[in-house]
Amino acid sequence: MIFAKNISLGAKSLYKYSSVTMHIKCRGGFYPRSNNKVRRAEVPNDKVEWSVPFPDYAARKYTAAHILAAPAYADPEIGSPGFVPCWNTLDGKINRRSHEGTYSIDDGFPWNMHGRTGIAGRGALGCWGPNHAADPIVTRWKIAGNEFVHGNSGKPILQFVCIQRRDSGEWAIPGGMVDPGERVSATLQREFQEEALNSIEMTHEQKQQIEQKLNNFFQGGEEVFRGYVDDPRNTDNAWMETVAYNFHESNQDGALYSLHLHAGDDAQAVKWQDIDSRLNLYASHRDLIQKVVEMHNAHW
Repeated sequence: MIFAKNISLGAKSLYKYSSVTMHIKCRGGFYPRSNNKVRRAEVPNDKVEWSVPFPDYAARKYTAAHILAAPAYADPEIGSPGFVPCWNTLDGKINRRSHEGTYSIDDGFPWNMHGRTGIAGRGALGCWGPNHAADPIVTRWKIAGNEFVHGNSGKPILQFVCIQRRDSGEWAIPGGMVDPGERVSATLQREFQEEALNSIEMTHEQKQQIEQKLNNFFQGGEEVFRGYVDDPRNTDNAWMETVAYNFHESNQDGALYSLHLHAGDDAQAVKWQDIDSRLNLYASHRDLIQKVVEMHNAHW
């Protein structure tokens, strides 16, 4: 099915473009997890914004089979009997609000505020409109002996807990989706424990011990970013947004310097990663890490 979109002058005003860099990873090539069968329509840089006329734009509509199978976290198809979503608000326990303001609804579909992606539908995302995630950026200083290790910039080197995703093999921040009704602060700690410590396979006693060790640490985070992210799963009608927090350990006698990392859940590997400008990470994660570097005046 081909899905075209033409925004009227009235609808244009509902679109709010933020300072986020123009999305790139969700344009061009094949859609992820489609076995190289679903190709995005090409969208030139100067045609990304809906306000720019693009009469030839015709995006294929695609929703992955595992989403159409209706797992508990997924919306029904738009037009399904009984599915009447409340857009731009808290819809029961499902948060359909965007961190970036009001998004447009046209023909019953929500439309990506950051413009065309070359594909319509939900792709591999569960919800129409914003899909909310939380990303805990857990950092410490790199230390040799009792001394900070400095980069060639003369600034101390930061390390962060980095996981390798099972789905794409890319290295990433150990984040995940906010469950309906869940506090973001709870998501941040839960995702870190599941992906970087493999808490899912811990006994009840082991899980209690690690929670006691980390509870205070995860109370002191600083917000790094809140908004839209350039995720390869984004479509014209469904997109990822995140809240990213930095949790930093500055004391080498603190919990993080003795923490045993163990990959679990959606991660196939985990490590402490030195941070510098050569990082190549999943989605917009490199941009988030750079913001943390600037916060701490660390090496980049």
